Amino acid sequence: MKLAPAKSINSLTKKTMKKDEQQKNEMLRHSTAHILAAAVLKMFPEAKFGVGPATEDGFYYDFDLPRTLIPEDLEILENKMKEIIKKDLPFEKADAPIANAVKDFGDLGQLYKIDLLNDLKEEDEKKVSIYKTGKFVDLCKGPHIDSTGKINPQAFKLTKISGAYWKGDESKKQLQRIYGIVFNDKKELKEYLHNQEEAQKRDHRKLGKELDLFTFSDLIGPGLPLFTPKGTIIRKSIMKNISVLQKKLGWEKVTTPHITKEELYRKSGHWDKFGDELFKVHGKNNAEFVMKPMNCPHHTQIFASSPKSYKDLPIRYAENGIVYRDEQAGELMGLSRVRHITQDDGHAFCTPDQVKDEIRNIISIIKDFYSNLDMLKDGNYWVSLSVHDPETPEKYMIKDDGLFIKAEKILEEIANEEKFPFKKMKGEAAFYGPKLDFMFKDALGREQQLGTVQLDFAMPKRFELEYTDENGEKQTPIMLHRAIAGSLERFMAVMIEHTSGEFPLWMAPVQVSIVPVSEKFNVYAEEVKKELFDRDIRVEINDKDESLGKRIREKEKQKVPYILVIGEKEMNNKTVTIRKRGVKEQETIDTKSFAENISEEINKRK
Repeated sequence: MKLAPAKSINSLTKKTMKKDEQQKNEMLRHSTAHILAAAVLKMFPEAKFGVGPATEDGFYYDFDLPRTLIPEDLEILENKMKEIIKKDLPFEKADAPIANAVKDFGDLGQLYKIDLLNDLKEEDEKKVSIYKTGKFVDLCKGPHIDSTGKINPQAFKLTKISGAYWKGDESKKQLQRIYGIVFNDKKELKEYLHNQEEAQKRDHRKLGKELDLFTFSDLIGPGLPLFTPKGTIIRKSIMKNISVLQKKLGWEKVTTPHITKEELYRKSGHWDKFGDELFKVHGKNNAEFVMKPMNCPHHTQIFASSPKSYKDLPIRYAENGIVYRDEQAGELMGLSRVRHITQDDGHAFCTPDQVKDEIRNIISIIKDFYSNLDMLKDGNYWVSLSVHDPETPEKYMIKDDGLFIKAEKILEEIANEEKFPFKKMKGEAAFYGPKLDFMFKDALGREQQLGTVQLDFAMPKRFELEYTDENGEKQTPIMLHRAIAGSLERFMAVMIEHTSGEFPLWMAPVQVSIVPVSEKFNVYAEEVKKELFDRDIRVEINDKDESLGKRIREKEKQKVPYILVIGEKEMNNKTVTIRKRGVKEQETIDTKSFAENISEEINKRK
C-alpha cells in the first residue's frame, strides 16, 4: 500500500483552529498514543496491538505483550518516545480495501486489528484508513498531526498501567493498558500534575473517612452511602440553607413516597427513556412497583389533586426527595455516583405570562446560594443554555420544533438580561425541554454542573394538568424543574474537594472546639459551651487526657473553624483565646462578644 503525508490540523485555517480547539487536542493526544505504540514495538517487537484512543485529558493504548509491565517500564518507554519525537517522523496515511488490510495485518501477526476489520466488514465498510509512524502501522480513522516532531518532548508523561479486557468483554483476553497525558508545553504538564496531586489530597472519599462524614457497608451494598452524625449535620445544613432562601420566595415543601406504580412513569415518559435504571419492587397480591427515580411526576399528582384557577398560580413545590437509580456497579464512585440520591428538587406550575418571573425567582435562589459559597465570581462560572438538536428528535418528548425554539428563546432572553456568560450547547436539552445549567469551577479548576432550571411544556400535557383562566377556559400550565445543589450526595463530594474539608462555618459539623489547658478549667469550659450552645452553635469540649498541643493538633486536622483555648487567665477574665482556622494570630476576647460574633457569622452564611 502506498502511503502519503497525512492531512493534519496544521493545514487548517487559523479561524477553524479557534473554533475547534477540542479537535486539535484530540489529534495531539491520539498522535501521542501512536508514538507510544511505536515505542512499545521497539521494546517488544512481538507486541500485539489493541486500540489507542484519545481520552478527556490524555490517551491510552492496549497491548498484548510477552511479559507483564512494571512501573519502571514507563520511564524506558518515555525515553523511546522522545527518540521517535526527535526523529520528526511523518504520520503517513493510506486508504485500503478491507480485504487488503486484513492480509497486511495478517502478515504482521496483528490479530486484534483483524478482529476490528472483521467488525467493519459486518458494517459494510468498503475501505479503511491506515497510518504509519516509522515502523509502526495502525488501523486508524485519524486525523493526526503532521509529524512526531510537532509534539513537545517535555510535555507528555506516561502515568499508569492497568488491565483491560479486549473489547471490554471478560470472556476475552486481558490486555495491558498504558495511560498517558500530553500538553502543548511543559508548564501545562506541570500544572496538570500539580492539580492531580492536589486532587488526591482532596479526594472526597479519603477526606470523608478522615473527617468521619460517611461510610459504605458491603452488607448494604455499593452506591448506598451511610452518613455519620457529622455527615448528617452537613447534609441538614445545606438543606436548611436552601430552605431559608426558597421559603422567602414562596416555595412550599411537599413529601412523596419512595415507591410508585409503574404506570406513573409510563405516563410521564420516564419508563421508556430510563427503564433500565429503575429498581422494581414486587408487593403482595402481585402488585408491581418501582423505586422512585425522580420526583417530578409525583409533584404533578399533587397539582392535579384539586381544581386550580389562574389566581392560584404560580404554585411552587419543593422536596428533598430520596430517589433510586440502578447505576452500573463499575460507574459508582464515592458520593459522586450513587444509587441512593437525595435530590434538592423543586417544580413550579405557572401560566405563560408568569414563566419569565418564575425563572428569575429560581435564578435568584441559585445566585444567593453560590454567592454565599464565593463561587459566583466573574471567570469562575458560566451558564450552559442547553438546547435541542433537531437532527435527533427521538431524544425528546416534544416533537414540535417550534415549541422547543419558543422555550429556548425565553431562556436565552433571560440569560442575556441577567448578563450571564452563557453558551448554547446543542443537543444538551433535557428530554422534556431546554434548560440553563450553571457550571462552576472548583478549587482545582474542574468544571462542575450544579444548579439548573428547566422549562417543560411536555409533562403537564401528558398528565392532562389544567387550570381555569380568566375567561373560564381550561388551559395547560407550564412546568419548571429546578435544582439548587442538585444531588445532595454529589454536591457534598464537590464541596469536600472544593474546600479540602475546610467547610464554611455554617456548614461545618463542629463549629467550635473548646480546649481547656487542664482539667482545672473544665467547669469554665462548660460555661463557655453553654453560652454557645444556647445560641444554636455546634460546640464540643476536647478534655481528653492528652497534652494541650496534641489536642489542638487533633482539632486542626479535623479542620474545626474555631478552637478556643481556656486557661487561668481566660477563666478569671471571662474570656476565650481564639485560634481561627487559617489565621496564625490568636485573639483573646470576652466570651459573650465571641458568641455574638460567631452567631452573626453563621446567620450570614458567608
